[in-house]
Amino acid sequence: MIHPPSPPSGLPSTRGALRESGHVHRSTSAEIRENLLARMGAGLPRFPGIHGFDRTVLPALERALLAEHDVVLLGERGQGKSRLIRTLAGLLDEWSPSVAGCPINDHPYAPVCPVCVRRLSEEGDRLPVRWRGRDERYGEKLATPDTGTAELVGDVDPGRLAEGRSLGDPETIHYGLLPRANRGVLCVNELPDLPPRAQVALFDVLEERDLQIRGYSLRLPLDLVLVASANPEDYTGRGRILTPLKDRFGSQVRTHYPPDLEHELTLLGQEARLPEGTVVPSHLLETVARFARLVRDSARVDRRSGVSVRLTVAAAETMAASALRRAALTGEDAPVARVCDLAGVVEPLLGKVEFEIGSQGREFDVLETLLRRAVAETFRSRLGEADLDPLGDRFSGGGTVESGDLVGAAELLRRVGTVPGLSGLIERAAPEEEDGPPTPGLAASVLEFALEGLYLERRLSKDTSADGGVYRL
Repeated sequence: MIHPPSPPSGLPSTRGALRESGHVHRSTSAEIRENLLARMGAGLPRFPGIHGFDRTVLPALERALLAEHDVVLLGERGQGKSRLIRTLAGLLDEWSPSVAGCPINDHPYAPVCPVCVRRLSEEGDRLPVRWRGRDERYGEKLATPDTGTAELVGDVDPGRLAEGRSLGDPETIHYGLLPRANRGVLCVNELPDLPPRAQVALFDVLEERDLQIRGYSLRLPLDLVLVASANPEDYTGRGRILTPLKDRFGSQVRTHYPPDLEHELTLLGQEARLPEGTVVPSHLLETVARFARLVRDSARVDRRSGVSVRLTVAAAETMAASALRRAALTGEDAPVARVCDLAGVVEPLLGKVEFEIGSQGREFDVLETLLRRAVAETFRSRLGEADLDPLGDRFSGGGTVESGDLVGAAELLRRVGTVPGLSGLIERAAPEEEDGPPTPGLAASVLEFALEGLYLERRLSKDTSADGGVYRL
């Protein structure tokens, strides 16, 4: 269990001391607005880790936050909606006071729950204060069809009834997720998956800023910023969201996939978790990034479902795992991914792509074809203008080169032999990997990439098998 950090010493510990310190009570939305304006004025990052949204999504989201709106983010899967929402916690104050022991985090100046109202009348300025960090003030709920109103709003606590309290006593209430998110940010992912009764429970929270529990005449003017995510098809076209609920969100912001290859690669480098010591050279990272973009644009893929950035990440991680496996089996010290490792990428990714009806039964072939196109595009981008005649001359006398995912780097280099200008090819194909003399693993990776490119450009032939492939003229 991860415990929240302790607040710094010297912060006021009672309501009276808080008042003497000059603390000003602001609503959560006003707090976010003022902190956002301060960061904008100082030129500081507002949404760390978010890429490709600078000219589209982020300006719309900033306008919504400055207007103090509740927001719904619409986008296909894997567009970074949840990650973007989580950055909103960074716009909250680093530390915020609440009434110690309050289940809904009331502010000491203006408590709203019956217990804290009673405590304030009894204790006055001696009311104890607890300081919460910004991460404690952010919560998430994944909407599911079995989510009930009691989970969101609250219900009667049988234990307190057993203590002899009356059924009409508001102190018998066990508060749900919404009131417990008071004075913070609450994210509801996949909003259309909430059942209609649970959606109705959000009406008063969004519009009137209060809620009703089991018929209690209890008014709780909640202070929270509600941000939801949804797939556009579910939100607009299938009737899975109640129209009055849509009307109660102040702003709707549309997200999208990375707009260009550069942003795709930036996200890949940020999100991929590669085994320590294993290298996936930049020309192969570019290949899987191009592959993801080709899959998204393919007419054989259901675009309404979308193709997540997680596909790109999973492909890179699978390549790295294949290189690590080869190193373990062949005794290599430094695993480096090669083109042959792409062969194991397609099948694990089938579950991440929804295909059109006409392509069912041919899913593997569709992805394999697109992967070959991605390799060819990367080859033309990186080695299209390179002099590959010395490598082609290797086959002029009828020679062959066999490669595969269990052929070690040193063995592949031995089979290819000396290639004049190899260092220049490495500099073109994987310039980011250069740090001193190229390793055998990197040299083998670039050579195999060049061989595969020559094959895809029809300058070489290739006999494929389950063990790999044999390049020849």
